[in-house]
Amino acid sequence: MDTDLDPLWQDLDWAIGQMLIMGWDGTEVTPQIRELIADHHLGSILLTAKNLKSAEQTAQLVQKLQTIAHSSGHPYPLLIALDQENGGVNSLFDESLICQFPSSMGQAAASSPSFSSSPSGNSSGNSDHLNLAYQIAQATATEVSACGVNLILGPVLDVLTNARYQPLGVRATSDDPQEVSQYGIAALQGYKDAGVATCGKHFPSYGNLDFLGSNLDIPIITQTLEELSLSALVPFRNAIATGKLDAMFVGGCGIANPSMKVAHACLSEQVVDELLREELGFTDGVAISECLEMEALQTEMGVRTGTIMAVQAGCDLVLLCRAYDVQLEAISGLKLGLENEVLTRERIYTSLKRVLKMKRGCTDWNKALNPPGVELLKKIHPSHLALSMKAYDDSITVMRDNEKLLPLNQSMHQEEELLLLTPLVKPLPASAMTKTILEGSSTRIKSENPMHDKWIHRERSAIMSGEGVFRELGRSLARARHGKLLHTSYTANGVRPVHESLIQRASTIILLTADANRNLYQAGFTKHVAMMCSLLKASGHKKNLIVVAVSSPYDFAMDKSIGTYICTFDFTETAMSALVRALFGAFTPRGTLPGTLRKAPRKAVQNSAGGKAKTRTQHWLVESYDVERDNKGLKDLLFAMARASAPNHQYFYAFGPQSFSLSTRQAFIPTGDPEHEMVMEEQHLVVRNSSTGALYGFCSTYYLPTTCTGVIGAIFVDPSKRNVSIGYSLHRRAVRNLLQKHPDIKQLQLGCCIPGIFPGIPFDHSDTLTSAITPSSTTSTPSAASSGLKSWFSSTCGWNLSPSSSSASTRNRTRKIFNLILPSLQSWSSPPDLPTTLQRAGVSFDLIYGRTPSTPTPTAEQESALSFVSSHSSPEILHLYRLALFSSNPTYTWIIRAKIQSPVIERGEQLVGTIVISSDLGREYPSLPSSASSGGAEFTGGIIAPVVSSSSMTGQQANLVLQGLVMLGLRQNKRDKMACCLLSWVSNSYSGDGDVGLGLGLGNNMDTLLGMGFEVQQVWEQVTNGVEQFASLG
Repeated sequence: MDTDLDPLWQDLDWAIGQMLIMGWDGTEVTPQIRELIADHHLGSILLTAKNLKSAEQTAQLVQKLQTIAHSSGHPYPLLIALDQENGGVNSLFDESLICQFPSSMGQAAASSPSFSSSPSGNSSGNSDHLNLAYQIAQATATEVSACGVNLILGPVLDVLTNARYQPLGVRATSDDPQEVSQYGIAALQGYKDAGVATCGKHFPSYGNLDFLGSNLDIPIITQTLEELSLSALVPFRNAIATGKLDAMFVGGCGIANPSMKVAHACLSEQVVDELLREELGFTDGVAISECLEMEALQTEMGVRTGTIMAVQAGCDLVLLCRAYDVQLEAISGLKLGLENEVLTRERIYTSLKRVLKMKRGCTDWNKALNPPGVELLKKIHPSHLALSMKAYDDSITVMRDNEKLLPLNQSMHQEEELLLLTPLVKPLPASAMTKTILEGSSTRIKSENPMHDKWIHRERSAIMSGEGVFRELGRSLARARHGKLLHTSYTANGVRPVHESLIQRASTIILLTADANRNLYQAGFTKHVAMMCSLLKASGHKKNLIVVAVSSPYDFAMDKSIGTYICTFDFTETAMSALVRALFGAFTPRGTLPGTLRKAPRKAVQNSAGGKAKTRTQHWLVESYDVERDNKGLKDLLFAMARASAPNHQYFYAFGPQSFSLSTRQAFIPTGDPEHEMVMEEQHLVVRNSSTGALYGFCSTYYLPTTCTGVIGAIFVDPSKRNVSIGYSLHRRAVRNLLQKHPDIKQLQLGCCIPGIFPGIPFDHSDTLTSAITPSSTTSTPSAASSGLKSWFSSTCGWNLSPSSSSASTRNRTRKIFNLILPSLQSWSSPPDLPTTLQRAGVSFDLIYGRTPSTPTPTAEQESALSFVSSHSSPEILHLYRLALFSSNPTYTWIIRAKIQSPVIERGEQLVGTIVISSDLGREYPSLPSSASSGGAEFTGGIIAPVVSSSSMTGQQANLVLQGLVMLGLRQNKRDKMACCLLSWVSNSYSGDGDVGLGLGLGNNMDTLLGMGFEVQQVWEQVTNGVEQFASLG
């Protein structure tokens, strides 16, 4: 525990609550938000337009929230955050007390000088143009602070690198990084002087996003780090350098360039900890994540895992906007991350200290419980209103007026008709119309750009209302000219007869566009109307066209066929009032378009290094497998694996959740009561999407007490989720679990014969048989897939796959395990001389059947077989033999014993070998190929796990015993009408360890088996390492 922190924070539930910022829908305190504050110690609230009806209601609501926190024992007040960027993005609207100001680009247009900028972002010699930005920021922060808000999500520091096509639009200042820096720093100072905390956004940049089309696609940044550093990162770096930036909002966009591959910026350590903190120096500030309720993130990984990743990446506040169940999921995710040691107490305390520092700088209990409220707002409103009107008047920009149409009262006669054509748009969240709609009812009209809206946060509060948005503009125009006005809307249906008729009547047409570069129907409609006016004018009619861009100024900035072009930078009521005044000569518009207005062709920037994209290991939340919760998810995962598997691995289709379970396979030790004593323990792990229930990865683990061996039996990762560290996270957690749960553990094993999923790392059929069957071979040449797996386990997971022969490394071993197939059993015949040779060598055989209801306890023969296997093989194979003897279906499974005459043994016979015969092998062990090669599992017989002791025999005798056991097994399966026969789990010796394999050191015996008609079907490499190999994970 950090000595600088209050002892209260020893309870990590309190600390976790301070790392979350949450919101809800509704204008009153709900039981859910009350519970989050009181019981889960939530420390920060995000308010949106859906929470706020008026300034007075906002102040009362915030006071209630702070009172709940105070009475619940919170040491510090809540952070109350608000989006109040001005322009079209405000959350709080109250036309009588809260003033509307221009957007960031509008403010720059109202005061754009000729820039001469220093690298620090400070203008050289002239700062008067920045005074308006400072005054607006201070006024805005003072107003929201009076209502109890103490954290304003601003300033916007994005550079519009690709200005014409970005949804951020006028929320950004311009396409000039130095200009953005200057205005951003001016706003930052204004916020700070009003006493609120600040949050720059949207790091690393929303100014040049590529959208891929689907609502689930994440917009991505394709610029290289070098390009970002020269442009997009400049304002962030300069703002950080002032020391006045309290927090940074890290976006959820992806990054894809030759040097970086990031799915979500706010979940990437490379973006938050390295780029933001280390390179840009934002070491002590609070990093706030994008809202993790975004659909793409929930679909890809789930909120629980996303929350942990955000904290791992370096975020201090994780944003969950409104869904209560998702918010609880995030809280449980952080707690589970701590329990699983994915997150550490130190990491939690690092974020806690940053958050508390920000709280101390912007609030205290006296201020939080007693906001100035309405009285202060009434006092400052007149001066702020005057500032608002001046700012909007100064922002109106006339880019062209080639035919001198302005003012209209000089270019139009009173009796002439004026036509207003307006698009269908959403009313702005903070507007009189939205307030009216919320208080009444209205029909929703679907946005044409729902994906873009998600990334500019408008979806949180905006409601569609068609042409009603500009109805008041029409009325204002009619009043201003004291004459007739025609007004209609236009849609993606294009120019209709009604439009043609009205254009014929009017002498002047005012046509509004709102982001025509994204809403292409507006561009097409405008060009069509412009062509009509041109043709009518050529035939002698008076047809003046004025195009007004009420959002992005780039709609027709470069299209000189539009002779009169005006920009307002937003379509708030205040902006439209300023437009009317400008059109009718109340003032001369002096606004200028910020930035460069022209875009040089981008040159493709090649990766001079020519290297691969830089990747970082992410730690996914790993949970214990729950049968009831995860059964369906595991089925779906296995099916996805099967569909993506190579033809020789199609046996994945035979897997099911039960394939990994020992509970249905009676894993007993060979002593005492076989009904109760376990020979193997199991625990399985998953990476899951806690929001959808989908499994992205699965790992089966087992423990063998008799040899103190921990086993990783299988690791699966959804093919669509590979290369994002899911497998690494599963492996890491599996190893840690085995080491921590079993203090006596001596070694870890990669691969498991029981359950029969992956006995080891799979070798492909392209591997050379010679290298595969050589017991001492460590230089075999596996296929690319096998090499990739071996490389991953070695370099990423820490396994030693090249065991030393020195005595110090006796627990670091490898061995190969084979599955062989005799494809045409019914045409096979026994070697003619083999029975006679066996008889002369004194080798005899008998058959042991499994337990039946009439023989509930093991017989002497059964116990002798189990004792032999226990002495000469591994616990896994012992478990397999127990399955054979105590199977619920003993009719189809037997054990053949091989005995040899021995003068030192009573009765003259010594047990020297065993083998299991099964006629339903394909159903019991799905990793063995069946239907793919033989037409169905019911026609596939099996001979499993030969165990031959060579300690009391010569190599030639051991080879003869093996042939005899296999021959009898083949005969039995042939009598049972099996189409083919599988000889499974035949093993060579451990590398450098003598005859201690599954019971048989193959050596030249493989040639014997191949000579009997078998073919190699599958090869696996099983690896065992001493626990010291993984000491860092203990």
